[in-house]
Amino acid sequence: MNGRAPQDGGILYDETLSDDDEDAIETVEAPSPVADIDWAETSAVPDGLRGAELIQAFVKLLPNSPGVYRMFNEAGDVLYVGKARSLKKRVSNYAQGRGHSNRISQMIRQTANMEFVTTRTEIEALLLEANLIKRLRPRYNVLLRDDKSFPYILVTGDSRAPALYKHRGARSRKGQFFGPFASAGAVGRTINSLQRAFLLRTCTDSVFESRTRPCLLHQIKRCSGPCTREISDDDYAELVTEAKDFLSGKSQAVKATIASAMSEASDNLDFERAALYRDRLAALSHVQSHQGINPSGVEEADVFAIHHEGGVSCIQVFFFRTGQNWGNRAYFPKADPSLAPAEVLAAFLAQFYDDKPCPKQILLCETVLEQDLLGQALSEKSGFKVAILAPQRGEKKDLVDHAMTNAREAHGRKLAETASQGRLLEGFMQTFKLDRVPRRIEIYDNSHIMGTNAVGGMVVAGPEGFVKGQYRKFNIKSTDITPGDDFGMMREVMTRRFSRLLKEEGKPDRSVEPGEDAGFPAWPDVILIDGGQGQMTAVRTILKELDIEDCVIAIGVAKGVDREAGRERFFPPVATAGGLTVGRDGFTLAPRDPVLYFIQRLRDEAHRFAIGSHRARRKREMVKNPLDEIAGIGPTRKRALLHHFGTAKAVSRAGMNDLVAVDGISEAVAKLVYDHFHEDGTAVSRN
Repeated sequence: MNGRAPQDGGILYDETLSDDDEDAIETVEAPSPVADIDWAETSAVPDGLRGAELIQAFVKLLPNSPGVYRMFNEAGDVLYVGKARSLKKRVSNYAQGRGHSNRISQMIRQTANMEFVTTRTEIEALLLEANLIKRLRPRYNVLLRDDKSFPYILVTGDSRAPALYKHRGARSRKGQFFGPFASAGAVGRTINSLQRAFLLRTCTDSVFESRTRPCLLHQIKRCSGPCTREISDDDYAELVTEAKDFLSGKSQAVKATIASAMSEASDNLDFERAALYRDRLAALSHVQSHQGINPSGVEEADVFAIHHEGGVSCIQVFFFRTGQNWGNRAYFPKADPSLAPAEVLAAFLAQFYDDKPCPKQILLCETVLEQDLLGQALSEKSGFKVAILAPQRGEKKDLVDHAMTNAREAHGRKLAETASQGRLLEGFMQTFKLDRVPRRIEIYDNSHIMGTNAVGGMVVAGPEGFVKGQYRKFNIKSTDITPGDDFGMMREVMTRRFSRLLKEEGKPDRSVEPGEDAGFPAWPDVILIDGGQGQMTAVRTILKELDIEDCVIAIGVAKGVDREAGRERFFPPVATAGGLTVGRDGFTLAPRDPVLYFIQRLRDEAHRFAIGSHRARRKREMVKNPLDEIAGIGPTRKRALLHHFGTAKAVSRAGMNDLVAVDGISEAVAKLVYDHFHEDGTAVSRN
């Protein structure tokens, strides 16, 4: 896409953008003003330059066109991503060496290289900058810490009777997505009301296609029964259209149509049909009356308010669609404390809408930098005009004030939780006589039933509580482990975890104190193991084999007498005269010790995560079908076989003539199925 200088230190035009980057901005192209320069001869920057001198050398080679620049340190890590209307003018500001904040001055001193991408417009540069910041997470940018995707409502478009689903993740399935909703609970409540209002099905496609009589939802008037043709396809399509209109913001028109149909049915003395319309109308009113604050004059808008205090910024977001409050969420972006709230909010907005649909209005608590440019960029990306406003009066100002109140409350809770977490970590350090306050604690637990579907779980905690984006699960793969051997399972988990960590991050240097602005560490300071001396022996053996026993402190947490909470025993390591790390007799803490409650909370979270992962794996195993193991048998042929024979066991007992009689099963496919179940000449009995 762009040319790259052949000499190290030269000006670079990035050619490593991912498909996501190109989807976000398709018009990035090579810089035409400097396209004819021979980079090998004229764009090389002398070796050994750093900081402002290096930047000044780059400035001489840059065009006055819009674009995006990246700054790197000596290790090749991205320090900062920025955009500019004129690359030459913007980058030259860094080379002046005066008027910079401490943050910017430190970033300039660390800069060892730069890369550039030119764009045709500043709007394209803004979109590309937001995409790169989210992907690369540079140290000196404002970072949106968003480790959880938003849920949506999906009305499918790939079946005879579209279904209504809750959806989270990539919006790749055919159909229409409505949202975002702030929480899964808000989606569930809305879907329940929409079921009563529009009688759309919520069952899976496999259940829908196999039904021979209406389900209970049809009996209680939550579904119109398209599976068994209780409603015609045309009438069901009308319900789907009404539901889409309602979710698209035409709620008043839909309610007026239903009210008119109710009156017409009543006039015709069709009171049963009128009652059906009455119930549907009540369900729609229920959707709008149980959403907290509901503006009458705002159909579609996102409301943002930021509160900054104590070096921490909290941004509260409210989502309003179809005149309904679809929930709110608080964010705590990572930003330098010296940045003004308007700067943090502007950077946050660009990243927030990088992978989310925009509403027609965005309401802010204050005017932000380059507000008009951001509005143009979001309008171009969305395909309709997006208005960004900072209202000063009226109903919209009331919405912003309400969001600000929530931002202040969430900010206060966050500071209280962080302070409490800090005190607990201090107490943890003192209890186990650690050299420093742990910044990363990993807690491990295993879950299985008689050794089957065994899963190891790892949860992570730090100064700000649980870090769910760092959680990991380990499906136990070794065939040498005796079913139910917890020690063997823990050995496998530890080996896989720390072997990979050594490969990716290298051995940590514990003699160096981390700086105040250091990011969240990859290596744990402490690992907590749910188990006693036996588990700890297995863990410490692995740490010793990997030569990292001095890098990680392992502590066992054994369940108390009679497995009662509050009577746990702890098994920390101790150093002997010979320098070896060995276990010592466990000890207990006072029943009301805050550190004991803290450790119980960590262990319970690990147990919850491990057993949840185990149940998910067990559920997948339970629904596996022997037909899935046959190459060439996809969903359509599998469905045809099951419809014809009823069960996989009946398929395994079928002869060649019976298999060929199934629609869609050729003689070659029938032979595949027959051979799979009759490898030794007899039918294999499988459920």
